[in-house]
Amino acid sequence: MISFGSVFLELVFGHLPEPPRPGEEVFTDDFAVSCGGAVTSASAASRAGIEAGLCTVLGDDLGSRVVRTHCQHAGVDLTPSRQVSRRSAGITVVLNYGGDRAFVTHLPPRPADERPELDRWREVLLRERPRWCYLHARPGVPDFLRAARAAGAKVMLDTSLDHAWDGDLIIECVRLADVFVPNEAELLRVTSAPTLESAVSAAATWGTPVVVKRGAAGALVVDGVTVAEVHDGVQAANPRDLTGAGDSFAGALIAELLRGVPLAGAVVAANRAGSQAVEWLGAVGEVEMESGSALDELLTVSARITGARIQERGS
Repeated sequence: MISFGSVFLELVFGHLPEPPRPGEEVFTDDFAVSCGGAVTSASAASRAGIEAGLCTVLGDDLGSRVVRTHCQHAGVDLTPSRQVSRRSAGITVVLNYGGDRAFVTHLPPRPADERPELDRWREVLLRERPRWCYLHARPGVPDFLRAARAAGAKVMLDTSLDHAWDGDLIIECVRLADVFVPNEAELLRVTSAPTLESAVSAAATWGTPVVVKRGAAGALVVDGVTVAEVHDGVQAANPRDLTGAGDSFAGALIAELLRGVPLAGAVVAANRAGSQAVEWLGAVGEVEMESGSALDELLTVSARITGARIQERGS
């Protein structure tokens, strides 16, 4: 499988009693540096024992170096990715509070004369011929989905946290995909339905199987007129950070489908992967870096700061 999309360097803080108000500073003892985005689902698929690749843009920035190192450890193939001599990885600050999380993200500007990534995605699709692709709905994706269908590749589609939400575009993408994996809130938003039951009824008319992620409640599998609740695989967890749980769910789901497991059965392994993901900080957990690297220095400094804060409060 190949996961298509952007990648991010994550600075993850948790757990906060509440986010800081203007002019206020809050402290937390829990901090990690991680990476996320498209790398998350590919990492989960690789952990599940299948060949997984990442199609993204990697530059000469710290975030890209973190992704490269993580992928080397995780066994994720970077051959489909493009290397550039500029900053490319986004930077995301993750604030965990109130049982959920919020994000502040910076995306490096792209050169105006650089060709659209979706054009290159289609080239990668035709060259690599993956059996499954994983990506998020966005403008331009319908053409990619038609190309995937023509090439015989299946697509698992997700939504994104992007503020530019277009329900009609998402539904167009869903109709061209093979499996759609929104969470409960996203499905309600796409369908503009007042209840989950009515949202599921609307989703059943799209002609594409839908797996609704529900966290600790498991998942709903909507396949035509059949709706199945799948609780198996959900594990008791001590949630530290919800970031990446949905992408981990998707990567594990694709791995099981590649093994020929029926959709409802494949959700069991996906539930398990999602349960495990919420127990680490960051989308892929704390990254492993060699001693002496820039990230290693960042982690060392953050550890000293955290230790100083603990000592200060204890004195």
